[in-house]
Formats: sequence, C-alpha cells, structure tokens
Amino acid sequence: MQGFIVIGIIIGIGYLAARANVGGPTAQMVLQRFAFFVATPCLMFTLISKENLADVFTSSMAVAFGSAVITGTAFMLLARFVFRLDLADSTVGTLVSMYMNANNIGLPVATYILGDPAAVTPIVLMQQVIFTPMALTALDISTTGKSSFAATAKQLAHQPILIGVLCGIIVSAASAGTGVFLVPQFLYDPLNIVGQAAVPLILCAFGMSLRGARPLANREGRQATITAAALKNAFMPAVAFALASALGFTGHDLYACVVLAALPSAQNVFNYAARYNAGTTFARDGVLLSTICSPVCILAIALLLS
Repeated sequence: MQGFIVIGIIIGIGYLAARANVGGPTAQMVLQRFAFFVATPCLMFTLISKENLADVFTSSMAVAFGSAVITGTAFMLLARFVFRLDLADSTVGTLVSMYMNANNIGLPVATYILGDPAAVTPIVLMQQVIFTPMALTALDISTTGKSSFAATAKQLAHQPILIGVLCGIIVSAASAGTGVFLVPQFLYDPLNIVGQAAVPLILCAFGMSLRGARPLANREGRQATITAAALKNAFMPAVAFALASALGFTGHDLYACVVLAALPSAQNVFNYAARYNAGTTFARDGVLLSTICSPVCILAIALLLS
C-alpha cells in the first residue's frame, strides 16, 4: 500500500500543478519528452549497468515473458475481431494489457511483499529490450505510415530507451569480465541523478493529463479499455500461475511470479502514446483503471497463495 500511496500522491501533485497552470500549456508535453528522451534512458542505463546479468536471466523471466505474450496476444485478437481498433489503439491497448509497472510500483511491491527488490529487474530488461521497441515501432508506423524494413530498422536504432538499455548491458557484461565497474563515478553519478527524475516526471505528466479529463467518458473505447485492464489485473496473473506451476515453481517462487504479474499497467504506456500523440485517451484511462484495481487483485492473490 505504501507503493500505491506514493504513486497516487505524485500523480496528484501533477494534477494540482496543471490546475495552477504551473509551466503553462506546454508543461505536460515538456515533461513527457524530457522523460522519454533523457531521463528514462539514463535510468535504464544506471539500473542495468550495475546488475549481474546472471541474476537477470533466470527461469522466472520465462514465466514473465510467457504470461505477457499470451495476455498481449489475447488482447490483439480481441482488438482485431471484436473491437475493430486501428493500429495505434491496438498497440496501446496491448501495452495496457501486458506492460507491467515494474519501477515505481513493482519495486516497492517486490521490496515489501516479496522481500527481494531485484525481482523486478528481469521484467524491466524484458520490457525495455523486447516489448518497448516493438510497440514504439508500431506506433511510429501508425503515425508516419512507414512500414518498410529499412524504416523499421532505423526506428529501432533511434529509440533512446533501447539505447540506454543496450549500453547498460554492454557495461554490465564488460564490468563482469574485468571485475571492475568501468564507468567512473563522476560520470555515473550525474546519469543516476537524471535517471532518478524519470519516474516522478512520468507520474507528474500523467497527473497533468487528468485535468479536465473524464475517465472512460468515451463510450466507443470503454469496453476495450475495461477489457485491457481486466486482462492485465486478472488474466495475466492466472496465466503466470499456470506457467509457473507447469515449470515446477512452488512456495515463495510461485507466489512471486503471480504477484509480479498482477502489477498494474505502467505509466510508461501513457508516455509512449503521448510521444506519438496516438491512443492517449486509451492509455490514460487504461493505466488509471489498472492502477486502481491492482491493489485489490494483489490482496486477493496474497489471501489465496500466502
């Protein structure tokens, strides 16, 4: 509950800042762009560069990956054959249904409930290396119309978050080989300070977007939004339980896989949608609904599996 209260307060600060017109009409856009292009890549680099990659690529990562892929595929099928969504909304809805809030909620949940803050690291790496580039490429195609292989490859090469993750992996591997962390402290510290601003910036921008908004007011997208949040909060933990059980997980390891799968949709989804000005209402409503419902789902999981 501490983690959920923290995130709620920061979102509220962003909302109040928008109500007071702090920063003018472009404040939300400036925060989103700075978080996307500068702060989040720094955060990913500083987190991953000091991680032991052997501790990241564990069997629990297979459960997280499998449950996310199955859940995302389920929504894509619904988006195509039931809701008839366009590419942008389908992409954003898929992210809402599968993209876990592994940083600002996942970290305190892993700390206070699981007793292992590093439990979210495989999720962060998986999402940033695999899911984020695919989603951003799809959003880029939906807004620019570029769909050639060359355009897609160019788009991947220009993703700042992916670049931060890959640089972190390279530094981690090289440091493990030499036994010495290769980044001087006077370079690491400023990157770390800027990276720590990523989550507050994203949450404040999200709070600003709520000013004047009426969640789930769009009747056309209401069912798809509720479905995406339900898949994230209920279906994905159930899939994680089935996969973890099939792989022989028991006790605390099984419990950890299911709890992490019940994390709400990440505010990064809204940041990505806002970056391309595509599916922003879907992202805002889906993330908000998932975040509100997630504590109830995690409590239910605790009661069933504790």
